[in-house]
Amino acid sequence: MADLENNEKPLKKIADAFNDLAATVNSQTPGADVEVAPFSRACSLVSPLFGCLGIAFKFAEMDYVAKVHDLAEASKSIGSLQIMLDRDIEENRVRKPGSHTRNLLRVKRGLDMVKVLFEQIIAAEGNSLKDPASKAYAQVFAPHHGWAIRKAVAAGMYALPTRAQLLSMLNENETSARIQMQSYVTTSAPVILYIDKLYHSRELGIDW
Repeated sequence: MADLENNEKPLKKIADAFNDLAATVNSQTPGADVEVAPFSRACSLVSPLFGCLGIAFKFAEMDYVAKVHDLAEASKSIGSLQIMLDRDIEENRVRKPGSHTRNLLRVKRGLDMVKVLFEQIIAAEGNSLKDPASKAYAQVFAPHHGWAIRKAVAAGMYALPTRAQLLSMLNENETSARIQMQSYVTTSAPVILYIDKLYHSRELGIDW
């Protein structure tokens, strides 16, 4: 599982980054769009969370990190998420493996999984993360995974850290973790919805 440097507080960094993204999405400025660079940076801050969850989410960590890296590389030549999708549409490569559009959809699912996980952790009692993690996986990832991956994840759920161990790895206590988790839940929601709308408005769909 991931080891963080002393006093590093990834939850605070994540909450702050998504607060900035949500401010952009929620602004009433006509034509306001999310830039690829700050979006990919915010998403990269989420990566350590998957590592903290251990073997059950190892597949998700590897896939997520690779897709975020692709978006970070894309940000060097592409300004906004809208332009990125439109360019793939023009080049007829939306659903091709490795396309930025395909990778953004996978990254969005990772963000959504963490959002649901945090919602479940906040609502749950006790020290086990098995129920919150299982519910988050079932809601977001499972519909897109085959039987073999679903079975491997189910087996890995028994190796999850406890709630106390997770908070210790994240250098948080119960109170501070709840504040930062709730902040991410609140601010990631409009960002996730914004991405969904980018796909729906272009008739690309999000279930592939």
